[in-house]
Amino acid sequence: MANEQAAIICREMNLGPRQVGAVIRLLREGATIPFIARYRKEATGSLDEVTLRNIQLRLEALDELDKRKATVIDAIRSRNALTDELCARIEACTDATILEDIYLPYKPKYKTRASQARDLGLEPLAKIIMKQEVDDPAKAAKKFVDGKPDGVPDTDAAIQGASDIIAEWVSEGEKARNLVRSRYLRGAKISSTIIAGKEEIGDKYREYADYEEALRLCPSHRYLAIRRGEEEGVLKVNVSVANDDEIAERLTRMFVKPDGSDAAVAIVRRAVKDSYRRLIRPSIVSELSAAAKERSDSAAIALFADNVKELLMAPPLGRKRVMGIDPGFKSGCKLACLDEQGAVLAVDTIYPQTDYYQSADQLSYLIDTFRIDVLAVGNGTGSRETVSFIESISLPRPVVIKVVSEQGASIYSASDVAREEFPDLDVTLRGAISIGRRLLDPMAELVKIDPKSIGVGQYQHDVNQKALREALDYTVESCVNSVGVNVNTASRQLLGYVSGIGPKLAGYIVDYRNATGPFRNRQELFNVPRMGEKAFQQCAGFLRIPGGDNPLDNTGIHPERYELLDSIAADMKVPTERLVRDSNLFNRIELDKYATRKVGMPTLTDIILELQKPGRDPRTEGAVEDIPAPGFTDADSLHIGMELNGKVTNLTAFGVFVDIGLKYNGLIHVSQLSEQFVTSPADVVRVGQHVRVRIIDIDTARNRVALTLKGVPQR
Repeated sequence: MANEQAAIICREMNLGPRQVGAVIRLLREGATIPFIARYRKEATGSLDEVTLRNIQLRLEALDELDKRKATVIDAIRSRNALTDELCARIEACTDATILEDIYLPYKPKYKTRASQARDLGLEPLAKIIMKQEVDDPAKAAKKFVDGKPDGVPDTDAAIQGASDIIAEWVSEGEKARNLVRSRYLRGAKISSTIIAGKEEIGDKYREYADYEEALRLCPSHRYLAIRRGEEEGVLKVNVSVANDDEIAERLTRMFVKPDGSDAAVAIVRRAVKDSYRRLIRPSIVSELSAAAKERSDSAAIALFADNVKELLMAPPLGRKRVMGIDPGFKSGCKLACLDEQGAVLAVDTIYPQTDYYQSADQLSYLIDTFRIDVLAVGNGTGSRETVSFIESISLPRPVVIKVVSEQGASIYSASDVAREEFPDLDVTLRGAISIGRRLLDPMAELVKIDPKSIGVGQYQHDVNQKALREALDYTVESCVNSVGVNVNTASRQLLGYVSGIGPKLAGYIVDYRNATGPFRNRQELFNVPRMGEKAFQQCAGFLRIPGGDNPLDNTGIHPERYELLDSIAADMKVPTERLVRDSNLFNRIELDKYATRKVGMPTLTDIILELQKPGRDPRTEGAVEDIPAPGFTDADSLHIGMELNGKVTNLTAFGVFVDIGLKYNGLIHVSQLSEQFVTSPADVVRVGQHVRVRIIDIDTARNRVALTLKGVPQR
């Protein structure tokens, strides 16, 4: 079975059998994607994480297909209908849709018109009529009329029951279903209209009031919007083809015998058309709609995951002291002073609107006392007013003001995680701490909340929630492991995403750390309960120990390669520790000398890169300096043609949302991102990027501002 699965994946992804075989073996052994991508390059031919993830997903799908095949075979065997030929067809099937078509005639039926007709003993009559040889079907039907109250009252009822059985036979035919399916795949159109009486509440769906498009071309965001409108009872949605009658006629030619008796042929013809309209068409429409939903979900989830990755991989602030400010301007601004590691130094509340001078004095006192370098202001209600208040004060030391997304901060504040961290603090003060920490280290803080609550993506509540959760968890895991984690400072939540650890083992690591003090070396991890050889193998290379016993423990070099480095150091007649500190040494290493089948040039090259930059944080590479935010607070301050600064807050398939200083974001439609055709907004901008935009439309009634990047010089 494994070889068959590997062969399918090789064929579909155009990969070598040794590569795919190695990946499948490693996955079966419990290895994670980050571990395989980083430390098993020789085995996989240096496949990247994206390819490895695709192999993993296809392998999981094939596993599910194999389970379904076994269920289908058992079900057919239990009905004594399994033949060697049928079993071989099922086992060779690689498509779930085709498998269900094969199984359909043998599938247990719910109570249907055909099953009721069978219960009345009309299946023999259906077979007689289906042969299309009987000249007088009514005469043949008389034998099945019993006149009982719950039986067949007359010949018309008998013929109708037989027709229902024939219709079901037709609907279960693979050729018939494939004919209809192929026509709908090519020509199906999705259309929508506003339901009568719903025009007023359906204003947000007005672009779909008279909408029609080829189903196969319908973009994910549009399809999800239409389906949401349907679920809300605002839109009537229909999937159809233009040549409906022609399809029905093609089907009749498949089942009607040209030399059959006229009377029987007429019955079969009616049954086939009934089968198409009542059984096959609705089934195929449901199938195609489900496929369109799955495609739309996949596209939306992929976009969501990309946005989350951009947020998680945002550069950390560095060693600076931060004041997090939750800007409840009317109800009071909550303040949290944090040191360079994010530890809370002080919390307070000021009321700039009602007590300006006292608030200014208190803010200045905290900034001066705790040597604050940066003010992180949440972007919620009152954000702009709070920034204006701060800018109006003569502060005792120079500080930088940064506006930080507070999406999900309220969810964190009320969570068990926040209560465990700060049991004695008010919910709103916890929110201020979270805002400050998001600026200090976005990844370390954002992993504490459900990724769905971060505030990026599109239609996240409409897509498959299980698939969304799996994709986002994988994205967070990938980001965390690409950066590495300081095992002596990381939270349980951050450690839980490290390769091979998980939530329970993360808890044991933190408990051990709290009880015995900081880890001095990676080998000490074996003292943690439940830390076995396999878990250590998967996680050790991603855990960092700055200032520990072995400087290699603060690099991405896996402990399984320490012996190799000892050998290299011995050949160079220096202590291993010098390799991490002296660039003149590792630049002289002859890598070819140490290359083996197990440890090849990809791994040796990675080792040298780690020696060059021990403890390197990839998030700091390519960091862009902030552009000052605008000072507008309402749409009345804006006019068409105005250029202003903004910050990208979200990417969707249809465009980009930008914070331009209002309580709501402006939108750059995908057509306004570039003079060139744009396939995806991610090809032009990213979440968190600062952009210069021009206003092209203002709709104050609907709180919408349309923006463009075309012709606007960027920094």
